[in-house]
Amino acid sequence: MTIDEIIGFLDSLDGVLALRPGPGDGSPEIAWGDVFFYYAPDGQVPAKTQPFATIVTKDYPGDEPSGLDRPGAFRLNISAGTEAFTEWTGRTPREANVDLTSSAADTVIAHPVYAPLGWLAVIDPGPRTAQPIRDLLRIAHERARGRARRHSGSH
Repeated sequence: MTIDEIIGFLDSLDGVLALRPGPGDGSPEIAWGDVFFYYAPDGQVPAKTQPFATIVTKDYPGDEPSGLDRPGAFRLNISAGTEAFTEWTGRTPREANVDLTSSAADTVIAHPVYAPLGWLAVIDPGPRTAQPIRDLLRIAHERARGRARRHSGSH
């Protein structure tokens, strides 16, 4: 899957806001080129809320093992939650034994930094992970929508 295909899929879900930091918008330069997905039916980035998925196009400090310093490389990060995380890794997020040297392409892996919070990742998604990615993104979207509803008091 390409970045544009992932964005297009997420745009098809209700209430998704894609934030694409870039020059002149006040965002830190390191975030330029990345994409952050929020459940935000009002079109505003929710206060005190993390994105439910991100696309990163470069290695961040402390996250170099993903090998995103190659042209065209990117990693999709998904807040999958405990159940999906455990299903994919065979361990709970707290038990996750993250392989910080893993840069396997088109494979669902524990996120190299946020695994303890139930995040999964896919470096350079391809045909093998296309359907699992859609399923995991639906789960993350539903979790984010549920959190938003609980915080707003609506059901």
